[in-house]
Amino acid sequence: MFNRILVAIDGSSGSLKALDKAIEFQQLTEAEIFLLCVYKHHSLFEASLSIGRPPGMDIPDKVLSEYAKDVVKHAKELAKSHGATKIRGFVKAGRPSKVIVKFAQDKEADLIVVGTRGTHSDKDGILLGSVSHRVASQAKCPVLVV
Repeated sequence: MFNRILVAIDGSSGSLKALDKAIEFQQLTEAEIFLLCVYKHHSLFEASLSIGRPPGMDIPDKVLSEYAKDVVKHAKELAKSHGATKIRGFVKAGRPSKVIVKFAQDKEADLIVVGTRGTHSDKDGILLGSVSHRVASQAKCPVLVV
């Protein structure tokens, strides 16, 4: 059924529910789980706008990258505590929906599992969060929105 399941995580309760669902699938199929946390990349121009920061404060990309690594580490530990096996974690920079879809293609994922943030007022996220909506509409494999 599924050999490779990609779970997009960001530390939110919705993404942790997605992880729980992926673990359930893994227990049925023995699929490998890829955990992916995507953080927004800041251009040199955007980073330079924060030149008024205190000495020793890191640039935004470094801070966000470290946070994303912590999110992946926590999710991995949580998954293992729920009996998951064959778990690999990844951190990438960029626009989340595009990175998730490309990563799924590169890793030949059979399923993408994402959380949703609930109802939004914008036209792209009336029922789904905007990232989950974009992933579901652009992915070449099935997408489960939890």
